Amino acid sequence: MFKTRNGWGGKIGPVFIYRCSNYLRLQNFSRLSVVLDFLNRFCFGCWVPGKMTCGKDLVLGYWGMSIVDHSDCKLGDRVHIGQCVTIGGNGTQLGVPKIGSDVYIGAGAKVLGPIMIADNCLIAANAVVLKDVPEGSIVAGVLARVVKSDITLASYLYHLKKE
Repeated sequence: MFKTRNGWGGKIGPVFIYRCSNYLRLQNFSRLSVVLDFLNRFCFGCWVPGKMTCGKDLVLGYWGMSIVDHSDCKLGDRVHIGQCVTIGGNGTQLGVPKIGSDVYIGAGAKVLGPIMIADNCLIAANAVVLKDVPEGSIVAGVLARVVKSDITLASYLYHLKKE
């Protein structure tokens, strides 16, 4: 029924619990879904609610330690979220981020407000992203800005390199 990154069964971690919670929510078992959301929070210290929408191959670094995702955010396929990342509203505008496919979000980054992170992007550690990020970009800094364009993630992340 559920396939993890390491094959069938594998480790029961925050992504597995999120997938179960999301499945229960889709089957109209909202209360049980919320119980799993709080189990995730209690066991792994992350808030990844089942109401959130995400694609396949979601990776939460260090078992989701201190990750907070807003329940309305949308994540594409193959998104890697490092520890201590916040994805949510900015308190001044209505809306939350939409994150494309093949995106790497470094440890401690904050992605806030009604913005769009396009496909094939890298958000550096501790970056504070408040504006849209174009496709194939690296953004870094507090009040992040594009530092490099037209990249592929495989050229920057060792675990994606093909040998």
